[in-house]
Amino acid sequence: MKISILLLNLGLLLCSLLAGCGRRDDPQRIIDAAIEAHGGSRFNELEMAFDFRKHHYTYQRQGGLFRYTREITDSSGHVLDVLSNAGFTRLINGDTVSLPEERAQAFTNSVNSVHYFAMLPYGLNDAAVQKSYVAETRLKGEPYHLIRVRFAQEGGGVDHEDEFLYWIHTETHTMDYLAYSYQTEGGGMRFREAFNQRELGGIRLQDYRNYKPKGEGVPLDSLGSLWDAGRLELLSEIRLLNVQVTGFQ
Repeated sequence: MKISILLLNLGLLLCSLLAGCGRRDDPQRIIDAAIEAHGGSRFNELEMAFDFRKHHYTYQRQGGLFRYTREITDSSGHVLDVLSNAGFTRLINGDTVSLPEERAQAFTNSVNSVHYFAMLPYGLNDAAVQKSYVAETRLKGEPYHLIRVRFAQEGGGVDHEDEFLYWIHTETHTMDYLAYSYQTEGGGMRFREAFNQRELGGIRLQDYRNYKPKGEGVPLDSLGSLWDAGRLELLSEIRLLNVQVTGFQ
């Protein structure tokens, strides 16, 4: 009996050290399952186009190569922003425009942010992402794993101090809610509720209702319970329109 217990304990220890033994609170396993539920490997070979507010966007990813664009026609003409592995470029009426570093960085952040949120939870396995398990909780009576994401300074971009929370359904593995704190433009917090979930070309897409706290000094971890109690202020709806998904192997 003593030998059996010893072997069992050694097995559990080895399993924990090597792979977590499929632990329910393993944040890496939970994020992997969420990415799979939203499209999995299809994200790696993807071409997508959509409209968001006044701009038209395209998303292209092939293995480690990516190309994100944003375009609009305004008083200056046809403006095309391109963000890729090679960096950021702005073209107006087909001609490359020289930009101060600060403006180029601002445009880079803006283009990247729209694509980042549109593709979630893809991107949560990037090298700079630091994931941790918070708790198992409930929203609208449904069970969720709550995962916290922070970013390493190296590779985390100018917004590496931002902090995110993701609610991953324990059974469907879908990412149905998220919250985040940000430091730019005076800082703040947001809570997003997914709606209009649909599947196009094997990718699960969803729009969001965007909320903020009604007061100052609210902890980020409290936004889920505040939303559940109807105590957040609805700011806007974030909708991807005219979506076209192509480009799978």
